[in-house]
Amino acid sequence: MLKVKAGDVDRMGLLFERYNRKLYGFLFHLSHKREASEDMVQNVFYRMLKYRHTFTEESNFTAWMYHIARNVLKDQVKKYEISNRYDHIDDHEERIPGGISADEQLEKRQARVELYDAMRKLSDDNRELLTLSRFQELKYSEIGQMLGINEGAVKVRVYRAMQELKNIYTKIER
Repeated sequence: MLKVKAGDVDRMGLLFERYNRKLYGFLFHLSHKREASEDMVQNVFYRMLKYRHTFTEESNFTAWMYHIARNVLKDQVKKYEISNRYDHIDDHEERIPGGISADEQLEKRQARVELYDAMRKLSDDNRELLTLSRFQELKYSEIGQMLGINEGAVKVRVYRAMQELKNIYTKIER
């Protein structure tokens, strides 16, 4: 990113190749809209290029990038009022290769649907925290930088979000 900031904007293509899937996953988990998430990824990279002057050597690139992504998502929500419903899981599920019985496949699919239902019921803040820490596998320190809180506070919030998710998940009727 420092090279992009210095004027070598062709390097942005390398950053896009490296991070576009992770950003898409993050944005999709929070918006639940395939096309909107694709558009938002493009918008994140546009803003990274536009605001490259704000990136410093001391900055953590990942935290800086996700901070921009959060702002893009917030702008998208304001603009289009993205709903909190998930697309049907079958629309996005990759087929499990042979060797797994139909019952096992069905049980795994049902567990995923229940988990997505439980995630949908979390507050926006808790869903975002769990998406960043569990699905995007960001370090607590990076999440703390994004949210403007210390690492210890992130750990506590993630723990509480996991407890809330566990409570919601166990209450889902099976």
